[in-house]
Parts: sequence; C-alpha cells; structure tokens
Amino acid sequence: SASRLVGVLVALTPIGEGLRTKLTCCVIMEEIEASAIAAAVAAVAAAQPSDDATPDSANAAAAAEVAAALAAAAVAAPQPIEAIEGVMEDDLSAEVMPLEEPADPEVQAAEAALSAAAAAAAAAEEGSEAIEAEAAESAATDPATSASVAAAAAGGVARPAAAVAAELDDNAEDSDPEMDEETQEAVEGVLRLKRLLSRDFEEDERLKKRLRSDLDARSAAQDMKVSQLLNKWGLGGDSLTRHVLENLTVEELQNLITSNYSPDTHNMWKSPAELLQTHTNQVREARGPGGGPLDVVSAFKYRHRLDTSQDRLLRGLMHKELRYVLNTFDGSKPLEEVIADAKSHEQPEEELTVAVLPDGAGVQLVGRFTRLELIDPMGAAAVFGDANLTFSLNLVRHRKALGHVGRVIATTFENLETLQERYKEIDDTIVKLEEHFAEVHHGVDCTRIAMDDRFKGLQKDLDAVYYNYPHAGAVGGFFDGHPVVNWRHENLMRLFFRALRSCMRPGGVVKVASNAGAVGVRFSYIMSSAMQNEFEHIETMPFQQWQLHRYGRSYGDRRDTYKRPGEGEQYNAQRADSDMVYCFAYKPSGAPLARQQIRMPPTYRTMLGCTDGALGERQGESKKKLATELYKRFMQECSGVHVG
Repeated sequence: SASRLVGVLVALTPIGEGLRTKLTCCVIMEEIEASAIAAAVAAVAAAQPSDDATPDSANAAAAAEVAAALAAAAVAAPQPIEAIEGVMEDDLSAEVMPLEEPADPEVQAAEAALSAAAAAAAAAEEGSEAIEAEAAESAATDPATSASVAAAAAGGVARPAAAVAAELDDNAEDSDPEMDEETQEAVEGVLRLKRLLSRDFEEDERLKKRLRSDLDARSAAQDMKVSQLLNKWGLGGDSLTRHVLENLTVEELQNLITSNYSPDTHNMWKSPAELLQTHTNQVREARGPGGGPLDVVSAFKYRHRLDTSQDRLLRGLMHKELRYVLNTFDGSKPLEEVIADAKSHEQPEEELTVAVLPDGAGVQLVGRFTRLELIDPMGAAAVFGDANLTFSLNLVRHRKALGHVGRVIATTFENLETLQERYKEIDDTIVKLEEHFAEVHHGVDCTRIAMDDRFKGLQKDLDAVYYNYPHAGAVGGFFDGHPVVNWRHENLMRLFFRALRSCMRPGGVVKVASNAGAVGVRFSYIMSSAMQNEFEHIETMPFQQWQLHRYGRSYGDRRDTYKRPGEGEQYNAQRADSDMVYCFAYKPSGAPLARQQIRMPPTYRTMLGCTDGALGERQGESKKKLATELYKRFMQECSGVHVG
C-alpha cells in the first residue's frame, strides 16, 4: 500500500517529492496510520484552488481506490489527522527535499551562488524590484553565498556570489513588463526554460510556486508506468534513466511496456539512459515521414494522410494545377473536387514568378523552384547561426544575380571578437556583405529575437529564413545524444520556430539544413518543432541539389581555429549524401496556440546521480563541482550567452 500511496500523491502535482518520500516511509515504518494519510490526501485534493493542477477523473478514481486500500492496511501507533494535514498544506508552498549527506563547504558556497543568481534572474523576469533587492540582500548577508567559490565554480579565481549571479543573468532585460501578447508568446518558452533550470536552487517561496506552474502536469498513470519499467529493468536507482522516462508520454511509456524493450545494462559504450533515449527517438521517427528526401507530393500526402491512388492523381497534374491544390486543399472537401477546380482555375497575372510554364510537369517544376531558391524578389530574408558568414555572402550574391532588391539580414551567434579569433577572413566577409547592402548583426540568439531590439521592426516581415546545421554547442565529456545535454538541441528547435512566429509573413518559407543522421539536432526535432508552431513541411531536398550549397562550412565552435569541414575533416558519423534541407511554409491558423512544449532538463540531483560521461568519471566533491559548472553553463546559454 505504501508504493500505491505514491501514485495518489503524484496525482496531486503541487505536493513535493520530499513529502511523498516522507509519508511513504511513515507507512513502511508503521509510524502513522495509513487511513489517516488517505483522508489527508482527500482533504488536500479538495482544498486545492481551481487554478492549480488537479487530478482528472481517472486519477480521482485511482485516489479513491488507493484510499480504500490504505484504510484496509491501517497500522499501529496512529497520529492525529490534523498533524498530517498541516504537513501536507505546508508542502503545497514549499518543496521538502530528501535528506542528503553533508556537502563540502566550497560546493555549498557554489550552490548558494547559483541559488542567488536564480533568484536574481527570476526577479528580472518578474520585473519586481522588491524580489531583486531581496535576492541581492541575501547574497550580501549569507556567509555561504559571500564565501569564495574558487574550487567549485570560479575555476581557481575567488569571486563573490554577486559576480557569479551577474554571469548567470547577463541579460536582465529578458522580461520586459511592457511586452505585447505576441512577444510574450514568442519568448515565454525561453524564460520558462531558464526558470526550470533554477528550480533546484530557488529559495524564494513565491518564486517556487511559479516554478511549479512551469512544470507540465503529470498523471498518476505516468508515474506508475515509470516505476514499473524501472523495476522491470532493475534500474530503480538510476536517476538519469528515470529522467528520460519522465519526459515520455503515457502512450510512449505503454509502448515500452508492451514491446518488452529493455536497455542493455552491460553496453560498454553507452549507458541505459542514452540507449533508452535513442530507442524512443527512433520509434517516434519510424512513425513520421522520415529524414530522407521527400518531394512536394510525398510531403503533402503524409500531411493529409492521402492514399496511393490520390498520390498518383497529384503526380499527374500540370504545374499550375498542382500549385492550386497545394495552396487550397485543406480537407474540407474531397481532393478530387479540388483537382477539378484546379483544372479550370486561371492563374492571376500578378503572380508572374510561380506562373511560369503552367503546362509543365508539376512535381518537377515545384521542386526546381525550391532548389533554385526562387523566392520573392522584394521579400526580406534572414540567416541565423551563420558562423563565418559565408552562406550569407552566397545568398546575397545569388539574389543580386537574380535582380532581387529585398533585404538580407545576416546574423551570428558569437560576438565579433570571437569570430575574429576563429576566422581570419571574417572582416573581409563582412565588408563584402555590406557592399551588397546586407545587414550584419552579431550575438544574435535565434530563440530570443522577439526580445532583440535589432529585430523590432520585423513583425510579419520575413519572407525567407535560413538556419544551416543548427547545434546547441558541444559539451566536453558528452556525446550530443546524451540525456544530460541532448535536451538543449531539441529545445533549440522548439524555441526557434516559436520565436519565428513573431517575424514571419504568412506563407513565408523556412529552410533548415541538417544531416539526416545527426544525433544532436535530430531531423525529428526539426519537423516536430515546426509542426507545433504551424510551419507546414513542404519538401525535403538533398543539400547537394540546392543552389546555395557551395559555401565555407564550419563547426561553429573553437575547433574552427585549427580545422574546418572540407579541409580533410568531416563530421563524425555523418555522410555528405545524408545532408538534407528541410523546407517549411508558415501557415498560421489564427487560433491561439498552446504554450510551447519544453524538453525538461535534468535536475541538479539527477546530474549528481549520472554514472557515465564526464560526470561518471568523477566522485564526491569533484562530481558536485562539475555538475555546478554545467548548470552554470546551461543558465548562461539560456541567457543568450554562447559557450564553446
């Protein structure tokens, strides 16, 4: 009954992990009457305000069932129900964490510094001077916070916690309280991710309550399936495998149960958590259109779930007919009727570019438009994450040759000083871009462009966006697919497409080049993130067939100082013939979107439980130090600061 008690408490999402552990132990140790706990659970559930997460009808039924089981399993030495209710009500406003062994004072100082920084970051996001002052006062008066953090966070340089806090929140302007609704929608996911990273170090009770609302509600069924799988695999103590499972949906968890999948616990190269994450990604991708080449009809067929006979009909259409069907079919009437309308439709004269060769083969001509990069001559185009700016230079030359007069905005994630260290040719490249009237901006985080003053005038103005080989940055000691770091790559794509919504013109195109076999930013991350934000997948073309594929590739990190792809170097486990360009068109429905899904980062305690990678090579205080440094880096990245 004690284990089933956990399932009921999980359904009440505001109740903390510490309290679940404490009450379960009370039942096991016969220190408290189980029926009293069941009654307290029911009392707290009934007392929750309407805006808090509450159990759904299935969870309520499960709660009633377990309450009856607990009452039947009552044990000696009962305590009054009032005492239990008091403990549970307290836990609704403050998480009770499990007891841990005493930590080294220096590591405690580093963790305190992170806590102060998290409070300052949250204060900035709230726009609340009072909270910010309180965090600053705490950092100034707390001995642990003001102590030297040399060994644990500063890498040998003694600095006060305020300095660490400043580094972790370089962009205090994140939360402009005057942001309009559209801007708030574009940046909400970025700010929420930053708060989630600070949840293990947050001290302020008001901010803790807000952090709970940032967590997606989980059902009792999800947690029971997670426990079932961990027990089945003999990995009950593996915190990282638990983290991977907790990021899965109920359907994915059930599939793992019914498929009898089990990670290889004796694998010499990868941990069970990494094997599990790879397996679940592959299962998810097997249900999609795949990461290889897809022409416009194949992508359209998958999107609308058409059959083989309808596929043949589309492939037989002429150019003007196929364009009409692609632009107008929405499933409201049969495809055959739309095709009949297409045959009698006359192309408007002003649409000169797409009206060429109306009687030509439809599939081939639409594909040629994509490959030749025949975009709106007057439209604005933006390039994100262009490390050495050679792709942007290729684009402006292409547009000039076609007589285009639209804006070209070239951006880099790194600042100019970093670029000058890595690319000796960067200054000349910038001069050439400006000679072609391109705008060049450095230090641009593509997930935060809605908050960037340099893009304030771009609302609904971009007609074409390019992002080649996106990557969240390598982390030493971990492969890109490792659960400790892989969430960064998936969230990069989710937040990128959400941010674009504030800048894209309806019908505008987005092209993301990546390798179909990439394990950092997987092709499924790109496609699912686009779909969640109303960017329709229109085609996947081989990178080598693209008019703009000839440019100076780079790694985008410190490796570019001494080697480049194409100079006898190539990406590990990636073949050039697997490089693809994933093409999307922005088709907003006008309906409000659900809040952006976020791939949950591992908690600080989960990282301490990691037994492989760079963390697995360390023990004790050395491990805590590395975990603290990683968390510091992740906080910096969420603030738009490039590391690596």
